[in-house]
Amino acid sequence: MPELPEVEVVRAGLAATATGRRVVRLVSRVPALRWPIPPQALEQPVGRVLLGVERRSKYLLLSFEPGCLIVHLGMSGTLSWRSVDAPLRAHDHLDLVFEQGLLRLNDPRRFGAVLWHPAAAGAPQTHPLMARLGVEPFSPEFTAERMFEHTRGRTLSIKSLLLSGSVVVGVGNIYASESLFRAGIRPTTAAGRIGLARYQRLATAIRETLSEAIAAGGSTLRDFVSSEGASGYFQQTCFVYDRAGQPCRVCGQGVRSLRQQQRATFWCSTCQT
Repeated sequence: MPELPEVEVVRAGLAATATGRRVVRLVSRVPALRWPIPPQALEQPVGRVLLGVERRSKYLLLSFEPGCLIVHLGMSGTLSWRSVDAPLRAHDHLDLVFEQGLLRLNDPRRFGAVLWHPAAAGAPQTHPLMARLGVEPFSPEFTAERMFEHTRGRTLSIKSLLLSGSVVVGVGNIYASESLFRAGIRPTTAAGRIGLARYQRLATAIRETLSEAIAAGGSTLRDFVSSEGASGYFQQTCFVYDRAGQPCRVCGQGVRSLRQQQRATFWCSTCQT
């Protein structure tokens, strides 16, 4: 599924391409994705100029004067810039049509979301889907001290804690495995047993891993593409993710794998303790 780097790549592409353009109409071909698409989401942006595209965790926030379209790409969604005469493909569910070009949401599993948050309700980050999320990994609030304080007494594994998004958002399955490898922390270690010094390494590793992934255009494991249709290539440089049985790029020992919360975890028993 698209994780923070992939969503950030899409955000940057849309911000550069669509900001400042006026919406002509919205075309919906399904009544619902993960949740029903509210009428306001299809009506309020029409005739309005897109003021900007932001990101909160894995949510894309498309801002207009009366409010904000909240878009989540779900497990396999893409939001891409297309010409107005682009042929339809299977699972093309929604078009945000501008005067020149359109944004098209394709979502084979229909697990994404398109919602509306009116400006009168406050900042979109206060929406119930986002109000309780952890801090952004590139924000000043994300520190080793914060992770240390929020994990005292926690028996949950550090990998599971990262995936939960309760302390820091956007560190999905790929980037959790990679960040923990770089920090030298075994993914099954209880979060409450990790000291401040190791959290300092982990905070640095998370930022570095996510930054490198964004620079590489994200990771394309199945069907992720940017808003321009380009694939990401970060997966080609992964230290451990999806490399079970292959030699560790650092020590040469075989990379191991296990299941945590029904997700695959990859790690090196020599480099991670």
